[in-house]
Amino acid sequence: MTLNIVPVRDKAELERFIRLPARLNAGDPAFVMPLLMERREALDPKHNPFFGHADHQFWLAVRDGRDVGRISAQIDHLAPQEPGRPTGAFGLIAGEDDAEVFQALLAEAEAWLKARGMVRALGPLNLSVNEEVGLLIDGFETPPMVMMGHDPRYAAGRIEEAGYAKAKDVYAYISRIDAHALGGVLDRAGRTKAPGVTLRQLDMKRYEAEVATLTEILNDAWRDNWGFTPTTEEETRHLAVALKPVIDPRLVWFADIDGEAAGVMVLLPNLNEAIRDLNGKLLPFGWAKLLWRLKVAHVKSLRVPLMGVRKAHASSARGRMLPFQMIAAAAKQAAKLGYETCEFSWVLEENMPMRRICEAAGAKIYKTYRLYEKDLA
Repeated sequence: MTLNIVPVRDKAELERFIRLPARLNAGDPAFVMPLLMERREALDPKHNPFFGHADHQFWLAVRDGRDVGRISAQIDHLAPQEPGRPTGAFGLIAGEDDAEVFQALLAEAEAWLKARGMVRALGPLNLSVNEEVGLLIDGFETPPMVMMGHDPRYAAGRIEEAGYAKAKDVYAYISRIDAHALGGVLDRAGRTKAPGVTLRQLDMKRYEAEVATLTEILNDAWRDNWGFTPTTEEETRHLAVALKPVIDPRLVWFADIDGEAAGVMVLLPNLNEAIRDLNGKLLPFGWAKLLWRLKVAHVKSLRVPLMGVRKAHASSARGRMLPFQMIAAAAKQAAKLGYETCEFSWVLEENMPMRRICEAAGAKIYKTYRLYEKDLA
């Protein structure tokens, strides 16, 4: 049986690329198929501004007329590079439990990267460090939260068989939203009322300006983090549009110091909880189910994908208190709204300040995602 690696060239092939994980993971009760509509936009250069600063290629693995795997390769021209070690990425990898499939897909992506001057491959990144990062290697029993990935148990072994080794691990922490679990945060937040510090919720009347401020804070707060890639103005506008249907202004908190926006924390309702049985489809009745679950029945879980404090304040006494104060305020609001659990993700393994904050919030690691690397000889 012949295996062919076929570049994605048109909408029909992209649709096959998008839909393939649903079939590959059909027997996994924890798998959640993303909304097809969202995936089509995310992987379309006409809609996703990421492609404005990145080269990319998608491939399908096809055996005897049947799709058995997929992969992407991309070079983000805004991503940091080590001197003399230009690095490209692979991502969106999925395949049947077959060493030949994984090795052929990775070899194709590596050849594409090498042809463009890359000497190292890193991944999976879906598509950038600001989106889904890493391959799930622990925590297979529970479904992923919104904008987080899920992979079969065999995938890590297949990637390692192709010569890849660990580059970084990132964690997802989970915590209950109650006074007992959050005791450490509530205690620290209540120790002192620092002068000049105010907390406020997102103002939907100034929504685009608020998202721009959020992005500015995070670009500043995260700039020294491993792999940091700044979010562009165009990506900020795209983010504002993408988040607006699901964002709850009561769950987005800004911390101001002396009138300047110094910190931000975003909690997103876990959309995956509402779409688990829709198989990616909103028609004919998916819209009604989704709206009912989000607006009437309410999901019970949240994810914190974004939190940061400006560098100018991070080392000050007032700045060090901001994460605890924002978590305490957000948790109280979330509890009033009926939410029960919250995920903090993703968190780099060496980011000990953030890990200590998570642990003060009663959170424990329950999923681990791994980034792999390989030198391209």
